[in-house]
Amino acid sequence: MQNALRAGSYLANATMINIFQAFSQQQSAIGKEQSGAESDMPPRTTICHQSIADSHSRRDFLVNTGKIALLASMGMFGAGCEAVNRGLLDRGLMPIALEDLQAAGLPKPDMLVHSENPFNGELPPHLLNDDVTPTVRHFVRNNSGIPERAISQDINGWKLVIDGEVHKELALSMEDLLRFPQVTMQVVLECAGNGRSLFVPEVDGTPWRRGAVACSEWTGVRLRDVLQAAGLKPSAVYTGNYGDDLPSDSSEQFSRGIPIEKAMNEHTLIAFKMNGDVLPAAHGFPARLIVPGWIGSSMQKWLNRIWVRDRVHDSEKMSGYSYRIPAYQVEPGSKPPVEDMQIATSLRVKSLITQPESLQKFSKGTPIKVRGHAWAGENEIDKVLVSTDFGIQWQETRLTPPSNKYAWNHWETELTFANRGYYEIWARAYDGAGNAQPFTQPWNPKGYLGNVIHRLPVFITK
Repeated sequence: MQNALRAGSYLANATMINIFQAFSQQQSAIGKEQSGAESDMPPRTTICHQSIADSHSRRDFLVNTGKIALLASMGMFGAGCEAVNRGLLDRGLMPIALEDLQAAGLPKPDMLVHSENPFNGELPPHLLNDDVTPTVRHFVRNNSGIPERAISQDINGWKLVIDGEVHKELALSMEDLLRFPQVTMQVVLECAGNGRSLFVPEVDGTPWRRGAVACSEWTGVRLRDVLQAAGLKPSAVYTGNYGDDLPSDSSEQFSRGIPIEKAMNEHTLIAFKMNGDVLPAAHGFPARLIVPGWIGSSMQKWLNRIWVRDRVHDSEKMSGYSYRIPAYQVEPGSKPPVEDMQIATSLRVKSLITQPESLQKFSKGTPIKVRGHAWAGENEIDKVLVSTDFGIQWQETRLTPPSNKYAWNHWETELTFANRGYYEIWARAYDGAGNAQPFTQPWNPKGYLGNVIHRLPVFITK
C-alpha cells in the first residue's frame, strides 16, 4: 500500500513536466494541421475548448494550449476546466509554473523528472559517459523555486554580502567579485541522496537513482580570498550560506553552511561560470558555492549572503535529520535519537558504469568496451574492479587519473563472454584509505551517501 501511495504521489508531481517530454505526438499533429496534412488526432476541443487568439507564434500557442488542455482533462488544475478555458486559454496564457521552467531551460532532454516544484531531475548513467559533464546532462536539484533573477539572467542590483564574524562587512557586486584571482577546475557534484531509491527498506525523499552526479568545469574565485578581504575574527568557526531562492510555503529559507576550515580551502570556490559559460538559471545564476568533495547541498545556489558565524550553522537544513547521518551503523528501518545524528560532509567512494547501457544485448565472443567514472570525496581513488560472475572473480580496470584534485577518475576495460545468458557487470571502487563500495547499502533514515556497488544487467546471445 505504501509503495502504491508513493508511486501515485510521484506521478502526480511529475505529470506537468512530463507532458513536455511526452507530447511529441500532439506537436506532430499540430504541424500536420498547419501544413494542411490530415491529422489522426482527435479535435482538441473535445479535451477543453481552446480560443486561439492572435499571438506572436500560432504554432507555439497551439502547442502550449494543447498541453494545458491535456493537463486540465487529467484533473491537474484545481480550479477546473472552465477556469482554464476562460482564465488562461481565452487570454492566450499558460500556467506560470510552465513558463518559468521553460525560461530556465527545463526539463533537459532525456531527463528523468522527479518533481516540477521544486524541480528535480537526473540523467541515466549511459548519458553521463563524457569526461566532463555537459551542462545539458547535469542533474538538477532544487529545494525551492528558481529565482526570477536567475530566470531573467538579470545581474542588476545583485550583491554578495559577507557579514557576521568579520572585521569589515562586504557587499560585493559581480564587478567587485571579478577583481579577485579566478580559478577553473573540474569538480564532482553529487546530491547527498543520489541512490536513495536503492535503500531497503525504502526511505522518504526524492527517489534518486544513480544519475544525480556530474563532473563539470567550474570557474570562480576562491572563497578564501573573499573571506580574507573581509577579515575573519578569531571567533569565526562556520559559515551560514543563503541564496535568492525563497520557499513557496511557510518553511524556513533553505540555508546550509560549512566549517571555516573548508571555506578557507584553496579549492572552495564562489563560481560564476559552468563549462565556460555564465551559470544557467537552474545551476545558480549569478553565483554559487562549489565545495569540492562534499555533498551537493553544501554548494549553495543563487548565492547572496555568507554569514560568518561563531558556532555551527543551526538552520533548519543543518538540524534534526536533514542532511545528517547516524554516528554509528543502525538497524535498517530504525530511527536513531536525533542527538546521535551528525552532519553529512564528504562523499564516499563510488563508481558509475556509463558504458554499455543497461539491458543491452551482445553476441558471445564479441569484445565489449566497459567504461565509467569513480570518485571518493576527500580521498583519492586507488582502483576500480569489475566482475561478471556476481563478485566471485574480479579484474582490475585501466584507471585514468583525474584532471585535478576533486575531479572524477575515468576507468575502462574490455570484457568477452563465452556463454549465452543473463549477466551482470559489477563495478567496485576502492579509495586510498582502504574503503571499498559495499555489496549491500548501509541504511540510514534519510537515504544519504549511498554508495553500493553498481550492477549493470546485460544479455549475451548467439
